[in-house]
Amino acid sequence: MGLFKYYPSNPKKLDPEMEKRIFLHSLIFPAAMVLIFWIVEIFEQTTGISLVRLGVYPLHAKGLPGILFSPFIHSDFEHLISNSIPFFILMFALIYFYRRISYQIFLQLFFLSGICVWFSGREAWHIGASGVVYAMAAFHFVSGIIRSDTRLLTLSVTVVFLYGGMVWGMFPINPDVSWEGHLWGAISGVVIAWRYRKYIIRRDKFDWEEEEDEEDLDKDDAETSEEKENSGSTENQTPDNISHTGQF
Repeated sequence: MGLFKYYPSNPKKLDPEMEKRIFLHSLIFPAAMVLIFWIVEIFEQTTGISLVRLGVYPLHAKGLPGILFSPFIHSDFEHLISNSIPFFILMFALIYFYRRISYQIFLQLFFLSGICVWFSGREAWHIGASGVVYAMAAFHFVSGIIRSDTRLLTLSVTVVFLYGGMVWGMFPINPDVSWEGHLWGAISGVVIAWRYRKYIIRRDKFDWEEEEDEEDLDKDDAETSEEKENSGSTENQTPDNISHTGQF
């Protein structure tokens, strides 16, 4: 069975080897992306060469390449660190839970958020991976609610708990922050989550989800046993209106 067809989550049916392969596979792409982020920033800091002009500059042809390159460029190490950790976690979760379509979801989030900033942002250079981070965070949150999946809902709550403060980043509070990138990233996440709302992650129920069903089954078994006992006692009785024939 391939990685993209393995979806069970019942602890009794997990394949340890497959789970290990999936976990490692889900780490590779996020780690590679974050590594590129760091290489680019280290290059800027050590050479003194600024790559800001590879960012998004709205409604200008010179800003079009930024749709592709801006997420890899950061203003300083503090900016880089603040984006690296959430990007890694959210990207890992995206690949782990949506393996079969995870990469196409990521590319859609990546480009849609950038294109929206190019069409509607202020005339300034917009850089950083935060737009993609907001897109993935919104996607996970809305997707978990739409599917009512226990694991995804847990992930959604975790996203809100860890990055709930991100909400303020979508408002024009700090002029040095691309709130447009944050806002359109979040909107992109909601749109893509709704687009894939019918995508089903197949899984078995956890034991604790089946407890209620088991109680009902026990009740049904008790009722069935009682009916059998009653029917058994009736069968042992010989009705008076039945005549028997035999040999003499």
